[in-house]
Amino acid sequence: MESIGNVFCVGRNYQAHIEELDNQRPEEPVWFMKPTHSVVYCQGDQRIVLPKEQGDVHYEIELVVQMKADYTPDQPLEMLLGSVALGLDLTLRDLQSDLKAKRLPWLRAKGFKNSAVLTEGLPYSSLEAFADTNFHLKINDQIVQNGNTQLMIFKLEELLASCWEQFDLKTGDLIFTGTPAGVGALADGDKVEMYLNDGCLGEFTVGLK
Repeated sequence: MESIGNVFCVGRNYQAHIEELDNQRPEEPVWFMKPTHSVVYCQGDQRIVLPKEQGDVHYEIELVVQMKADYTPDQPLEMLLGSVALGLDLTLRDLQSDLKAKRLPWLRAKGFKNSAVLTEGLPYSSLEAFADTNFHLKINDQIVQNGNTQLMIFKLEELLASCWEQFDLKTGDLIFTGTPAGVGALADGDKVEMYLNDGCLGEFTVGLK
């Protein structure tokens, strides 16, 4: 991927994930952000260190796209998007629940160091190809999340338009497009593998510290 700008993430974009966390289905995309320095690339079978003293660290696999040009309405997505990758939106779930209960921002639960794990990027080809893309997450050789972009509540073109209208979208910005059902806690030593269709794009070992 190219140099990263902002990191935008959409929540509640797969119905089954909404239901597993007992949330309400949104009428428009629900946006939050991660700091750019929360991004870490999984290159080879490396160890990625995550916090262990703040409760469960939950995994959420997502398809991620990166802008290769500033967003312009009605411009074909092929002219705007440069690459597609897989990402893990890692969440300190206990802390997030506590912050929600107190009606406080989620940043501490979503923006900690290494909370945005990215695989290598592949060239974005077309909206038609993206609209029927399978992806899944394996932990210790077991599939724990399995998604297809046909199940997205807000489709890719809607997400880009919404993000641009509210925040603007510039070259280098990342968009995490939502996670399917099956989220859960990571354990020290877990082997994590991220698959796009049938190909593994990235893997790492969890180090809780």
